[in-house]
Amino acid sequence: MKTSIRPMVLFSAFFFLVAAATLPAAVEEGFKPIFDGKSLEKIWDGDPRFWKVEGGAIVGQTTPENPTQGNTFLIWRAGDVDDFELALEYRIDGGNSGIQFRSWEDEKAWGKWVIGGYQADFEAGDNFSGIVYGERYRGILAQRGQKTVIGTDHKPKVSGTVGDSRDLQSKIKQKDWNEYRVLARGHSIVLKINGNVTAEVTDEDAEMRRRSGLLALQLHAGPPMKVEFRNVRLRRLRMEDKKKVVLLAGRPSHGYGEHEHNGGCLLLGKALNEGHPGIHASVYRSGWPADPTALDNADAIVMYCDGGGGHMANKRLEEVGALMKKGVGLACIHYGVEVPKGESGERFLDWIGGYFETHWSINPHWTADFKKLPDHPIARGVKPFQINDEWYYHMRFRKEMKGVTPILVAVPPEETRNREDGPHSGNEHVRARKGMEEITAWAAEREEGGRGFGFTGGHFHRNWANDDFRKLVLNALTWVAKAEVPAAGVPSRQPSPAEMEANLDKPKPAGK
Repeated sequence: MKTSIRPMVLFSAFFFLVAAATLPAAVEEGFKPIFDGKSLEKIWDGDPRFWKVEGGAIVGQTTPENPTQGNTFLIWRAGDVDDFELALEYRIDGGNSGIQFRSWEDEKAWGKWVIGGYQADFEAGDNFSGIVYGERYRGILAQRGQKTVIGTDHKPKVSGTVGDSRDLQSKIKQKDWNEYRVLARGHSIVLKINGNVTAEVTDEDAEMRRRSGLLALQLHAGPPMKVEFRNVRLRRLRMEDKKKVVLLAGRPSHGYGEHEHNGGCLLLGKALNEGHPGIHASVYRSGWPADPTALDNADAIVMYCDGGGGHMANKRLEEVGALMKKGVGLACIHYGVEVPKGESGERFLDWIGGYFETHWSINPHWTADFKKLPDHPIARGVKPFQINDEWYYHMRFRKEMKGVTPILVAVPPEETRNREDGPHSGNEHVRARKGMEEITAWAAEREEGGRGFGFTGGHFHRNWANDDFRKLVLNALTWVAKAEVPAAGVPSRQPSPAEMEANLDKPKPAGK
């Protein structure tokens, strides 16, 4: 008996160790794949003359008959990267390549598929693999083996070492697969090849350093070369010095100047980034993000989108709910406060304290006169104001308004209550409240510590130019992220007419 059990135990232990060693890194470490091994469509964008998928890998290749005239890049279009760790495997035959991150485009100046920014370099030779390079961006920032600090003069200074350059190079395999890791946290960058740290950079150049931007893969100009990438995976890192607000803009729906989810989110995100040093805002356009890591390091999520049966949260209640349990904040703007009664409605009562319930709430257009504001951080610096919008009211709130604070309250005109019965237009419950105040924006606190905000305005894009309207929402997004709202509110300059017209879904009609 003993002699038969021991081999079985040894075999089982061996099998377990082998299985554990061959598990994808995404399973072992919480990374998420951002390349499916099959296609570049929609997510990866590059010159099709040079990029393809072959054998489960991204392949970039130039030949004597098909050279590139300059460095060209395959750009990940699912989202920007901020604080993150990227892991992938690469193999290179000839030439030079690299991994761009926190980078940017200037198509007018540089042409298509060309970017600048930080680059984790590698090559077929012995000199540049594992260095931090600034493509169109300050040049070499750390040689292999170096720790550097970049100062206000935009130049790196060596502050220490991570190893001997030749020894590190000896651990990099030629014409074979190597694992590359890029770790960017705050303004610190660490590169690793095959588990060995090759360079570290601390970027103290406040004028030029970057906290977020594009991710891309490089194909270098010059002699013919071939580079391959596989097992590309990404892990978001929590931003230790900032609160991250992720704005999810819904798809286009209404006409010009109405339900401008993309334009509105971009205005709000820009205002937060400019006006609050403790906030990092990121915007995803036209529906649920293709980036599987989009919400992984969010402190607050904003849904400015069409609602009802088509609300972006309806099919993702478990995913969003898991984030809410972690204390992530949630703000919903305009139609984004409406979800179907039932499971979605119950979730929204928990997450943001209330929601638009059909045959209970209504959606008239009217000029609201907000004569007073509560003593709440969301109201800081906001003066009483009047504005015309499609102000929904008579929301379905938590019982006894538990944990819910009204933020904007006004008395609607009587004609808004007298419309015929319908899922959005009128009902006996609304008509019974003639002459009474109604809540059009509210704040909520959840038992697990998260925060919510509902705002029924935002039908008309033009209203974001109103300083008090805009400030109240900027304050609210700051509050739900648990960042400090300044005593005078989040400052923002009034957008110019050109800025108000930018990023709209429909062109401006003639005569408007």
